Amino acid sequence: MTESNVFFCGIGGSGMLPLASIVRATGAKVAGSDRSLDAGRVANKFAYLRSLGIGLFPQNGSGLAPGMTLVTSAAVEETVPDVVRARELGLDHLTRPQFLAQLLNDAQRSVAVGGTSGKSTVTGMIGWILNATHRQPTVMNGAVMKNFVTPSAPFASALVGDPELFVSEVDESDGSIALYRPEVAVLTNISLDHKEMDELRSLFASFLLRARRAIVNLDDPETRAIADAIPADQRIGYGFDAPGAEFMGKNLELKSGGSTFTVIAGDETHDVQLNVPGRHNASNALAAIAATRALGVALADSAAALGRFEGLKRRLENVGTAGGVTVIDDFAHNPDKIDASLATLRAQPGRLLIMFQPHGYGPLTKMGEELADSFAKGLAPDDRLYLPDPVYQGGTVERTRGSDWLADQVRDRGGQAEHIADRAAIGEALLAEAREGDRIVIMGARDDSLSEFAVLLVERLAQRNS
Repeated sequence: MTESNVFFCGIGGSGMLPLASIVRATGAKVAGSDRSLDAGRVANKFAYLRSLGIGLFPQNGSGLAPGMTLVTSAAVEETVPDVVRARELGLDHLTRPQFLAQLLNDAQRSVAVGGTSGKSTVTGMIGWILNATHRQPTVMNGAVMKNFVTPSAPFASALVGDPELFVSEVDESDGSIALYRPEVAVLTNISLDHKEMDELRSLFASFLLRARRAIVNLDDPETRAIADAIPADQRIGYGFDAPGAEFMGKNLELKSGGSTFTVIAGDETHDVQLNVPGRHNASNALAAIAATRALGVALADSAAALGRFEGLKRRLENVGTAGGVTVIDDFAHNPDKIDASLATLRAQPGRLLIMFQPHGYGPLTKMGEELADSFAKGLAPDDRLYLPDPVYQGGTVERTRGSDWLADQVRDRGGQAEHIADRAAIGEALLAEAREGDRIVIMGARDDSLSEFAVLLVERLAQRNS
């Protein structure tokens, strides 16, 4: 790798930035481009990339040169000038998952974490346990891991360590999960997201069968059905309710900022105390314990390490409180994630004022009815839901369903929802509506500026009450 020269087109993406930083740490020469850079968005992210010694160029083909390998994110189309220039130069061209799969498959020991929801958190938990037990993993995540954030590494979605111990979340949305051959495969759950259920079942079953050890969530009906097809000596089940689980959670107590439970594996029993909230995170912790046990980490050590796990950015993250109003930043964007977030939020007191920004027009076509179901059933009568227009960052996409349609669907199901196209106007509506004890939740994916918006709301609330 040290002789390579890699150009990342779409380098600011959540799956591209950590990969570029891992490759740069090997001594490779790394450069990249991004349409957000050209548009002047999220300048702090690109300043961080420059601090790593990564050269940044306009997305016009000017950064490409003979001898480079081009790596593109899923958002990059064949007509983008960088891709056109790479073809002219005859450069090797890999997609992000193709490049990532090479790194993971080449490692002596590897963990790949898949599933509709929870994979970033489980990846972060596994990475933290391995780091805390002095195993120096390389971790590739799609979210910033708070345990590894420092002033010089504010975008710690990657951890650079031993390339022969590689941990990564892997994505099924484009079918690329078929590329990975991990030592340990983790499957958190299966529900509607980017693909139809039959295709998801096939992709995930094949993923598990390619691994030497398959860690499966037996509490999830879809995952449990797939688990039956995995040879018994290859399968390791976990869960709170499934009687056949090798890693069993018991005595779960949910608290405002976390949970406690007991993990039982064979003759061993250990208590776990988490500082991240919700039943879904307790399940994620069981997955991480089972996966690290497959790598040789003692149960007691993994349980102790999880007590110091700080969570991920944008996963029900408390951004701040001002004037008695708390602002929360959350990545939830598909029905399963929204259900988990709303269940966790509703378990605590306080009205919810939610801004949900759909992560594209395509997802509204794929799962719009299910999104409407999740909000209609998950919100209390006095909660409020505001919907700005979906994320749109260029390219060709069918735009027949928008946020106005989603608002109608939520209302048709008995929920409260209002479409306000402009996000700034929603900010004013949230500030006008919020009163002491309320919680404002900024929810959505594929848009780094959502976090900036959440911070701005805390500042505005503080000014209002100063």
